[in-house]
Amino acid sequence: MSCHPLMVTVALCSLLVGCAHDSKSESRPLASFKAGAACYDRANEPYTAVVDSHLHYRPFDGRAIPFQQVNDFLRQTSVRFANVYGIGQMLPANSSCSNYLKCPGTPVSPTTRNDFVNAANMLEHAPDDLHLTLSMTFTDLANPQSTLAIMALYEKEYPDMFRWMGEVNLVKQAQFANRHEPATPQDIRQWAGFMNELEVRGYPITIHSDLGNNSDPRLYVPLMEQVLSLYPNNKIIWAHMGMSYELTNMKAEHHIAILSAMLDKYPNLMLDASWRILDDYYFSQWGNQEKYVAFFNQYSKRILPGSDFVAFRNNRFAVYQEELRVTGRIHQFLSDEAFRNIALGQNYFDLLKLEYVAPEVCSS
Repeated sequence: MSCHPLMVTVALCSLLVGCAHDSKSESRPLASFKAGAACYDRANEPYTAVVDSHLHYRPFDGRAIPFQQVNDFLRQTSVRFANVYGIGQMLPANSSCSNYLKCPGTPVSPTTRNDFVNAANMLEHAPDDLHLTLSMTFTDLANPQSTLAIMALYEKEYPDMFRWMGEVNLVKQAQFANRHEPATPQDIRQWAGFMNELEVRGYPITIHSDLGNNSDPRLYVPLMEQVLSLYPNNKIIWAHMGMSYELTNMKAEHHIAILSAMLDKYPNLMLDASWRILDDYYFSQWGNQEKYVAFFNQYSKRILPGSDFVAFRNNRFAVYQEELRVTGRIHQFLSDEAFRNIALGQNYFDLLKLEYVAPEVCSS
């Protein structure tokens, strides 16, 4: 078997005293994620993830960093596998607003626009050195009646290209001022048609559903509980571990208790640990890190990494690099098993039944 130069470097570094840690800036090629690849040396290779399961290639106003440039961002990091999310809830095409938070009253509405742009870009510019999973983000969970028909249209226009759904909003308080309509219990019951179709296809769905807010931390938990109880066979990923800027003061043990109970009860549920809010307000806070590390280690097969980077046209590589670093900071403290499952991508490969394998972690 031929070896990539990085593998040789890692192998030599494990044998030679005083070997420089230059390979911290290097990353493995896509082809190395096959059975029999060199073990992963955590001391000399990046702690950031090889998977970005939550990456928005398109922004709210549609004026994006070019598709190929976003892929170049990935090539400059450890990421070799990514979900191509649009953003399903967009600002009006004739609006001058680019950040909905600064434009209260301007609607942010579900649409297919970003998904079709992503699909066209994938057809024209699919990279050979990255594995990209195209996702449907159009779904209006509060008005789900047309979802199945639109899924059929996607399959007609882009057969076998879309393999995921989400990020879609169950309840997102940040968009309340922009006419976001949370799904009700009655709405959730009407998801049965498209949830069955996702189940049959084996496609995961990533759902943004806020736990609550600083006044009532568990306010919206019953909505997610209903989704999980009605659709236990679906591969459901809970985005951002349920957190948002509206909930920044929850005790870590209360947060962990809610998630643990859900994971124990619903074996197909997974968590998406994307968005730096988790590290800024929870993981890095005094006394919290060891609690979350223990949680990640215990449920290491149920967690996916992600940056939640949004490809706004004015964002630069340094922004993506920082988001990847911050969202991956906790990886440094995980057990080898948890690191392999989460940061090295085994959970992602298993979820999508990909023919890739996370490398084993080198023995100390």
